[in-house]
Amino acid sequence: MSNLTLEKLNTLAGFVGAALVDSDSGMALATSGGGGINLELAAAGNTEVVRAKRRVAEQLGMADSIEDVLITLSSQYHLIRPLESNPLLFLYVVMDRSKSNLAMARHELKSFEKTLDFS
Repeated sequence: MSNLTLEKLNTLAGFVGAALVDSDSGMALATSGGGGINLELAAAGNTEVVRAKRRVAEQLGMADSIEDVLITLSSQYHLIRPLESNPLLFLYVVMDRSKSNLAMARHELKSFEKTLDFS
């Protein structure tokens, strides 16, 4: 896995931190920033969010896949985006709510995924 850097995400408006997470193990494969947030702990915790949503969708008989999950806090957005190229991995991004543009962040994360090199 030669190009798993998340540094390009630093350009997102309101960027605080990010992790690329393995949803099987809950382990962060790469991190950037953090702003006082323990990204390793957040990766493990948000793995449970992804697993729970997938389990509920399956129980409901939904054939759709998760595009993203948004957790809105009073001062932050926490965005969880499973990768289209590898649904076992997801991007977890924390943004300062007062400085970010959620629609642009979602668009930029989708574009960013295409730059990841797993070879």
